[in-house]
Amino acid sequence: MKSIKPCLLLLFVGIRFCNAQDTTLLLKPGMFDKDTMHIYISEMHGWLFKQGNDTTWAKMDIDLTGWKKMMPTELSENLADKKGKAEGWFRIKIKLDSAFGETPFGFRISSWAASDLYINGNWIASFGNTGLNGAPYLENRFVSNLLPVPVNIKPGNEYTLALHVVDHLSPFPPYHLKAKESGLSGLIRVTGPKYYKSVVEYFNSRVYLQIIFFIISSVLSLLFWLLFFQNRSEKNLLLFAVTSTFLTISLIGSALSYNRGTSFGGISYVWLWVNQQISTIFLFLFFMALPFVFASIFKRRVSRILKTIFILVLILWVISTIQIYDLGEKVGDAALLILFSSIVIASIYYVASSWKTLKGAQWAIVAGLMLMLFIILSVSIFELILFPGVTLPNEELFVSVMILSFPMSLIVYVAMRFKEIIKEVRENAKQVVQMAEEKREQALNHQKYLQEEVNRQTAEIRTTLDNLKATQHQLIQSEKMASLGELTAGIAHEIQNPLNFVNNFSDVNAELIDEARQEMDKGNVSEAKKILNDIKENEQKINHHGNRADAIVKGMLQHSRNSSGVKEPTDINALADEYLRLAYHGLRAKNNSFNAITKTDYDNSISKINIIPQDIGRVILNLINNAFYAVDEKKKQNQNGYEPIVSVNTKKNNGKVEISVKDNGNGIPQKVLDKIFQPFFTTKPTGQGTGLGLSLSYDIVKAHGGELKVETKEGEGSVFVITLPTNI
Repeated sequence: MKSIKPCLLLLFVGIRFCNAQDTTLLLKPGMFDKDTMHIYISEMHGWLFKQGNDTTWAKMDIDLTGWKKMMPTELSENLADKKGKAEGWFRIKIKLDSAFGETPFGFRISSWAASDLYINGNWIASFGNTGLNGAPYLENRFVSNLLPVPVNIKPGNEYTLALHVVDHLSPFPPYHLKAKESGLSGLIRVTGPKYYKSVVEYFNSRVYLQIIFFIISSVLSLLFWLLFFQNRSEKNLLLFAVTSTFLTISLIGSALSYNRGTSFGGISYVWLWVNQQISTIFLFLFFMALPFVFASIFKRRVSRILKTIFILVLILWVISTIQIYDLGEKVGDAALLILFSSIVIASIYYVASSWKTLKGAQWAIVAGLMLMLFIILSVSIFELILFPGVTLPNEELFVSVMILSFPMSLIVYVAMRFKEIIKEVRENAKQVVQMAEEKREQALNHQKYLQEEVNRQTAEIRTTLDNLKATQHQLIQSEKMASLGELTAGIAHEIQNPLNFVNNFSDVNAELIDEARQEMDKGNVSEAKKILNDIKENEQKINHHGNRADAIVKGMLQHSRNSSGVKEPTDINALADEYLRLAYHGLRAKNNSFNAITKTDYDNSISKINIIPQDIGRVILNLINNAFYAVDEKKKQNQNGYEPIVSVNTKKNNGKVEISVKDNGNGIPQKVLDKIFQPFFTTKPTGQGTGLGLSLSYDIVKAHGGELKVETKEGEGSVFVITLPTNI
């Protein structure tokens, strides 16, 4: 039994040890970070953790069975449930060293995780919303308020801290807890009195710096775009505008995402991630554009190999950075190193290979590049090699100069380039003025030569025109004589009949006179009177046929003489009929074998109209002659059953008189239909037509206020229609 009692006592003590938090964290002044004046208690031992949620766990004296030793920095994705939520409570006892005296303290939560802080079982503050009091979960936008929560804790006293933490997995690869993005060491920390001066003022200065960067870059970008739109021939300006726009977008994303959105009072975790990616990608696009800028300025070509390297490495770096696929940090760092090395090597190559040809504004670009590379190299050597982990003094100044050095060098380049362009323009203008003066003298000499040439050609043209007028007059006369010849032949044939009657009756009358004498000698008076009556009748017939011949001769004379231009009332039916007969007999006189059927249909309701009968007669005669020619040509083709027919019709239609001449010849081809009224155009063989008949006819009808139209169908015939007003 004696041996059992010590064991039971040891077991009891062990149980008491497991159920009580007997470890107290002692905070001393030396623990404060000299730069930021706070103590990261998240990464110190003494914490207990229990997964789940129960507000009674904030009380001081509770049963700690099931709680395990775990620092807030050890919070991991393994604690998340199926919905990606990780929730639990942290507890720790702290005690302030008496050396602090009356120093005021505060607590600062710098994490995306929502949390509730309790001291000695009393609620102190909530950061975001864990779901306390039934409110919906809200992540902690910890930069929206940089001030710590002040607490009244005194040195020498012991305090129990309870921290309720709720976090969610990130929606982006590698899907860790959101709190890990800002570092779990910032889950909770104790701040001293100088925290605001050392940290808050530092953040504010960086905010102003970010805004200044953004404004300067935006102004430069806008300036380059305006310069490009005003001078589109300068292709370099487009490249400058695009490059500066890349930098501006990167700086906008950087300003929005700087220290989790400090610049704008805090932003959500998702928007922070988006802005960070935009800022990073466009920053590298800016650096990747540098070799292209140099190639454009120095008039060099970017090789396909370099373009391929840029594209492949950029894709690899983006995949590694955004973690679309887990390639590991080393792959991303290697891609970044290759990308920057390629950019630097390519830029230096373009500058070095063009060194001998550098001039004027190009030196500004070289100076900007050299300054930027020098600063990058200096900062890297200082912080990575000489003093690892130490921040370079006045680092903001060096960063400002590095970021703005190249854009500002572009501005200097543009200013110097425009100065060079103005100088070139002035020199070119001087040359242009000189050339213009020479051209002016050449133009004056050439003008004199042209004037002399114009005078010579004008004289030739006038001579040619006079010859053309004389030729035209001869052709018109020839046309008139041709129509007159055809008319004369018809008239001769027409006049032959009355002359035959006159001659025959004259011979008969001579015989009858002799018979009348004989009868009178015989004393046969009655028989003599009968013979005298016959003689009288014959004389009447002689007179009738003589008048007919006289009318034909007068018509011929009237047609042959020049038109008086005086309109007179004319029977259009009689005029058409007369010229139909004259045309037919004229053609028969020239060609005994010609024969055609003529048809007429005259509207007797048409009264006399005022026209120039000689002119309209010529038109009708020309159309009828053309119709006879057309049917005669078709008859020569020996088509079976074909009978040549020419019809002349008149009618009154809507207060106008229409005279139509229709034939059943071959018709007029469509390809020449638009040319038939043009002067000197004819479809007749050479020597058979002047090409003026229809042209003159068209002008005569137009002069009378009428129209001359044609309707035709190849192989079937044509109809020419003269339309004349009745009130002319």
